[in-house]
Amino acid sequence: METREQDVLAALRAATAARHAELDAHTPLAAPEVDLAAYGAHLRLLERWLAPVPGWLAGFNDGPQLPDYLGAIRVDLAHSALVSAAAGEESVPPSSPLRSQPQPQQLPPSLSQQPAPWPAQASAAYRWGVCYVVEGSQLGGAVLYKRLASRLAPHPLDYLRGNGSPGPRWQQFLAALRANVVEPAQIEDACAGARDAFDRLIALNRAMDQ
Repeated sequence: METREQDVLAALRAATAARHAELDAHTPLAAPEVDLAAYGAHLRLLERWLAPVPGWLAGFNDGPQLPDYLGAIRVDLAHSALVSAAAGEESVPPSSPLRSQPQPQQLPPSLSQQPAPWPAQASAAYRWGVCYVVEGSQLGGAVLYKRLASRLAPHPLDYLRGNGSPGPRWQQFLAALRANVVEPAQIEDACAGARDAFDRLIALNRAMDQ
């Protein structure tokens, strides 16, 4: 018989499975032929998605917090732009997200508006659900790094590579999640937060294609 601790993870997986599959099939790095332009677009997508999250989480004195993933993305974006400029890479058009990154005013119109704020009165469980998606994206980044490292060399893909295996941090996060999200109402809130995190990322990804 499953315990409550096991139930929260199973519930989160079930609540987000379809959304996860959609992202896996349609993000910039899902294309059969991936280049630095696609990597830059991927970073821009994650930057736009994560930008409101740290400040939102900092407004609470309970619940989860995140490492500076946003800072790591922005450092790698700047590096990608410099690498492309130095190489004079013809495959990256001047209007691509990779080249336009240092000039935020050139964002596509669909991305020029500030995203809706995260709910100011969100429960801790809801925030655990949001962070479940963010932390899980680090595991996905490690998988992408293994697939793309040789293809996009010599770019180091610093954000995807991270600071080593994300596995230990993921296990620590899951232990904290299971300890803090126990009751059925908490699990429901966590699933709502996870779905909202995916929905925001999916909406941004679709907007980039417009």
